[in-house]
Amino acid sequence: MKKIINICLLVFFFTSCEEVIEVDLDDAPPRLVIEASINWIKETSGQSQFVRLSTTAPYFDTEIPPVNNAEVFITDDEGSQFDFIEDGNSGFYYTQNFIPQLNKTYYLTVITEGETYTAEETLLPVSDLEYVSQQNGEIFSEEYIEIKAYFNDPVEEENYYFYSFYAENDTTINVQEDRLVNGNEMFAYFNSEELKPGDEVEINLYGVSKRYFTYINTLLSQTGESGGPFETQPATVRGNIVNTTNPENFAFGYFRLSETDTYTFTIE
Repeated sequence: MKKIINICLLVFFFTSCEEVIEVDLDDAPPRLVIEASINWIKETSGQSQFVRLSTTAPYFDTEIPPVNNAEVFITDDEGSQFDFIEDGNSGFYYTQNFIPQLNKTYYLTVITEGETYTAEETLLPVSDLEYVSQQNGEIFSEEYIEIKAYFNDPVEEENYYFYSFYAENDTTINVQEDRLVNGNEMFAYFNSEELKPGDEVEINLYGVSKRYFTYINTLLSQTGESGGPFETQPATVRGNIVNTTNPENFAFGYFRLSETDTYTFTIE
């Protein structure tokens, strides 16, 4: 792949010239990306779920290539099978009959291009969101809004949490563990300079495994606002999905199942 970079050089007074430099960028072969987050929102049946299949694309591409005509299903540890059917050619595969049960182990299977990908994970419970607080502040003449969503961590259990805040103009995700605060009140945290009174923020809290906690924590540690396409890229972060046909042709993504508590908060 060749990209054109225009460099304008100011020569002598107001005379300028343009030099064209061609940069060769090697494209890595596309890999399968499996987005399989099964979320059982409290007080719902949890029957409607989906899995998204796509492939990686060159850095400057703006479209995500979908993976079509795959066979996708989840089984539980009692042998029940839940088939996921693609919606058109979207790469989104849906089921309307999933049966979620807490602390039960489930197995994902994806078959595409003659190769089989599998993963297993347990559907973990999560605490209730108890209440949400808002605080307004200012730093370096910039106003911001801080939101904390509180929940109670169960006593004498090792728990890991994933949470997200979604607003129209800003979002955040993060993970937490209860290693230092076991059995105490905890909170998910969000601050933003983009929020304003009347904005709605959707807060989601998920119970996750230690492995998923480590996976997301590693991804977050490798992302940031600095850097660019010509910097050395971070190391590949592998999820829990295994290609049983050809292990070297691994997939990106993660198979996760979580009980989920959700709350919509309106900025005051």
